[in-house]
Amino acid sequence: MGPLLNKPKLLVIGHGRHGKDTESEILQEDFKLSFISSSMFACQRFIYDDLKVKYDYNSFEECYADRHNHRSEWYDAIAGYCEDDPAQLGKDIFAEHDIYCGLRNVREFDAMKEQGVFDAAIWVDRSDHLPQEDRGSMTLNSTMADYIIDNNSALENLGFEVRKTYNLLSRDLRMKQKSMLSNYDYNHTSGFSHG
Repeated sequence: MGPLLNKPKLLVIGHGRHGKDTESEILQEDFKLSFISSSMFACQRFIYDDLKVKYDYNSFEECYADRHNHRSEWYDAIAGYCEDDPAQLGKDIFAEHDIYCGLRNVREFDAMKEQGVFDAAIWVDRSDHLPQEDRGSMTLNSTMADYIIDNNSALENLGFEVRKTYNLLSRDLRMKQKSMLSNYDYNHTSGFSHG
């Protein structure tokens, strides 16, 4: 089976500090996929401007570093950005990157899935060691993902799990593309009558 026609658009999701950024960095390093965390992207686009006066931030970096202290507020700010189109942040991120790391809102997830904004969702789980986020800042769960990566053991195992999962999803996406191309060819060659 040949290579993918395009780089996949991957959604990397999971609870805070469960390994999403590390997984995305591995995908970037090993498979040359670009990524940005939703927090970084949103901070650059609008959150810093919205919060700099309220929290007396002196820089974008200071605002970003303090995000863990205001998870619910960041969640609400991103939801507000996506009010008219719940898939908007995802569209904006995927216009510039291959990986959207850190989506937390089920409304945005459902809209992006319905609109075909991403090819696959990967859940990163480290729940044996770290708590789950509360529903005020995270409304997704592992059953929404196409693939689940267990990050409950050593870091070197995460690299193995990420590579294994990427190879599996690449195979699945190639099969899907092949099927879609076969259906396209069939539909465009069998419907013509010669007379």
